[in-house]
Amino acid sequence: MIDLEFIKAFLVGGSICVIGQVLIDRTKLTAARILVLFVILGCLLGGLGIYEKIVEFGGAGATVPLPGFGYILAKGVKEEIDKVGAFGIMTGGFKAGAAGIAAAMIFSFLTAMVTNPKEK
Repeated sequence: MIDLEFIKAFLVGGSICVIGQVLIDRTKLTAARILVLFVILGCLLGGLGIYEKIVEFGGAGATVPLPGFGYILAKGVKEEIDKVGAFGIMTGGFKAGAAGIAAAMIFSFLTAMVTNPKEK
């Protein structure tokens, strides 16, 4: 039997992907701008406490896509402000997002080492 958590994650993650696809198909926004928009929206919704409810419902379906990265940045800033005060604005996002950024850099490097990347 399928676990309800998987269905919720699929619905939330799939909805985020549908929104991205609609933006690609119906607007003149480039993929890069849509990606930045998703991170900013995740950050704003995270800062307002709205994305937390989406994460509670959708789990990995909400934390893995790009709005989840924005949410992690906002959450890190909030936590760091609580610990060290206003200086946390500068350090919280870096601390919270460091693992994801490091993983992206390492896996990108490894992929470039085993493939034959070309400029367009």
